[in-house]
Amino acid sequence: MTALDDLALMLRPAGGGIFTVSTGRAEQEALQRELYQAHDAADVNRKWRDALDSIRTARVVVLAIPSDCGAGLVRGASFGPQGIRSAALRLLPSLPSLFGQHGIVDVGDVFVVPQLLHDEMLNDSQLQATRAAIYGQSPRVASLPVSPLSIAEAVMDRIFTLNPDVRVMMLGGDHSVAWPVVSALARHTREPWAIVHPDAHTDLLPDRLGVKYCFATWAYHANELLGRGGRLVQVGVRASGRPRSHWEGALGVKQFWADDVHARGEAVIDDVLSHLTSIGVRRVYISNDIDATDVSAAPSTGAPASGGLSVEFVRALIARVGAATTLLGGDVVEVAPPIGSPDDAKRTTEVGACYMLDTLAALVGAGALRI
Repeated sequence: MTALDDLALMLRPAGGGIFTVSTGRAEQEALQRELYQAHDAADVNRKWRDALDSIRTARVVVLAIPSDCGAGLVRGASFGPQGIRSAALRLLPSLPSLFGQHGIVDVGDVFVVPQLLHDEMLNDSQLQATRAAIYGQSPRVASLPVSPLSIAEAVMDRIFTLNPDVRVMMLGGDHSVAWPVVSALARHTREPWAIVHPDAHTDLLPDRLGVKYCFATWAYHANELLGRGGRLVQVGVRASGRPRSHWEGALGVKQFWADDVHARGEAVIDDVLSHLTSIGVRRVYISNDIDATDVSAAPSTGAPASGGLSVEFVRALIARVGAATTLLGGDVVEVAPPIGSPDDAKRTTEVGACYMLDTLAALVGAGALRI
């Protein structure tokens, strides 16, 4: 099997990563027709396969991982990618044509079995049963992963095999879904790089209730991959059982807490950029948890915390980090449209869409993508 053959098995057209046979199916299909400028389901599938074929020449791939099995409080982030894409199309109806103009390819969704998280948590019989349900009985699929984090990591490896220079825009999902992307980046990026991580929380536990990879642990393991040394830069932290000195001293991260931002505004971004320069890093991945943003602007999320960052600050952070460094990619995670009122969901998905478009604009240098 080729890398493209594997991707066609592990992915679905955009919006199709959530398994449904009735409820929600119409919304998925409507999004797919609009995003792919397609007439019907068969046309969606043809254009999605064309999108996979164009990975080799793409500048940026958009990948969704609609999994919230790694969350710890209120679920709902599995619907984040669909909500963000729909909001982006409302805000910027020309989005499909702009993607084409700037070499941005939406490769779709990791297919998610919602009860699963990572293959290391499964026994052989469950692996075999789920593999047969997803891929069929062919011997050629015997090594393919079945859990969303494991599938996503395999997807990213194959994307980088097809195009080593491509950048990635990932839509989550709870924050555990950042792990497979940064793990793949660590294998395929030779120069030093850093993660700029807006979040209300540190996500720096080695494990949570014995679970190695989840929303509360991904950053710990990412920091280890990076080699510590201040290459994980967290912005907006305010919900922590330990002080900043603990995290910086014990784990070698660099943090700018929300109260720093409230006191000093965009001068904090100057400090973030100065820090990246001081440690000799020019390549950055931005992992953007929506709960870094104040709950008044983005209430539909699973672990909201008051006293957050303004939308304007986060947008400035994305733009300035993108302008001052070479972005390897970015994500927007923890957008959970089912939480709260319809107005809460609309506001949150639109903020998430703005962050996605800002990140894409920084990745390809296209101001037309910003709202």
